[in-house]
Amino acid sequence: IIEQSMTTMTSFLKFLALISTFTTTNGERPIFFRNNDFSAAFNAAPLTLSWGRDYDHNRAIKTRPNRGISTSASSLASSSSFRSPPLGKQICTYKTVTIRPSGMNAGDAPRQAVSVEDLTPEIKSFLSQSGMKQGVIHVISRHTTTAITINERESRLARDVEEFFLKICPPDERSSTPKKVSGVRYLHNDIDQRPDGEEEAERCRENGWNIDDADELQKWRDQEPINAHSHLISMMLGSSECIPVVDGEMVIGQWQSVLLVDLDGPRTRSVGLQMMGFG
Repeated sequence: IIEQSMTTMTSFLKFLALISTFTTTNGERPIFFRNNDFSAAFNAAPLTLSWGRDYDHNRAIKTRPNRGISTSASSLASSSSFRSPPLGKQICTYKTVTIRPSGMNAGDAPRQAVSVEDLTPEIKSFLSQSGMKQGVIHVISRHTTTAITINERESRLARDVEEFFLKICPPDERSSTPKKVSGVRYLHNDIDQRPDGEEEAERCRENGWNIDDADELQKWRDQEPINAHSHLISMMLGSSECIPVVDGEMVIGQWQSVLLVDLDGPRTRSVGLQMMGFG
């Protein structure tokens, strides 16, 4: 088994050595090998390969007519056509963005509704201000009952999202939402039994609640929503996304948007944005 594994690994490294030396029609190396050169360690036997796709710096993947390439890694390793795109100054910047829900009027109380907000315009604006040309954008929700995802921003789909996830995690029968389901109960919603243990009690203190005082403890319990289902859906969707940036633009599809899904709102929310890369 060990011998077979070593043979497989050697063949794989030889393959890497070969393709790491190729260039595309515009003189670029394949994107995954711009910073690596395996050919110094291994030489592959002459092969005939069909190279059908090239990386395009205009954010497009173009399919070109297949053209045969008969060569070897040793002959290509000496080629002087390898080059990487020039990189400008290093950029690392962060911003917290406040998102005010589109379906909520001033003074409205949260109604434990599921809503979807498009973050894409805010992110594009921050990207333009940062001057970053190559890199990555990190987007993170700063709440435990919201989620970040990439998908289509469409109003009827947003309603489908709500219906779908509330079937998986229906609201507690004690919640304030009209979509609560009789017989459904979650331990998180047993507010009268919280905080459950000294660790959770200390977390409440760290967040400004003097729960050692009986009146303060009751105030904390009174403001806690019955929202365990919102936490669970948030865990399923995820709280962050990373988006590549090439030539100053986010690499997302034509119909894709970066979305904030509020699972216990609508409420004013905040999202963290961090740019890391080069100008």
